[in-house]
Amino acid sequence: MKRLAQVFQVLPEKVEEYRALHRDVPEPVLDRLRRSHIANYSIRLLGDRLFACFEYHGDDLAADLAAMAENPATQAWWRLTAQPPRGRSPYLLTATAGRTRESADA
Repeated sequence: MKRLAQVFQVLPEKVEEYRALHRDVPEPVLDRLRRSHIANYSIRLLGDRLFACFEYHGDDLAADLAAMAENPATQAWWRLTAQPPRGRSPYLLTATAGRTRESADA
């Protein structure tokens, strides 16, 4: 199992809308996450920074992320919520440019 993290900067005036979107993530998006061996995905907000963390339980992260990127439900979700370069989100100002970082276990 790997723990991975991403950091985003959300537009301050869009924080509440962004939170509302994530209260009701579409089931096909959640299903694709599960089929991509991603679990315990959480997003925390500190000021205008979003910290996303998740566990990866698969053997080929690149292939699983590619399968997510090809999924129509995920593509639609990313058009609403994702960081550039995947899409021009109405919510996010900056991000880790789509890079996912493996976190060190403490």
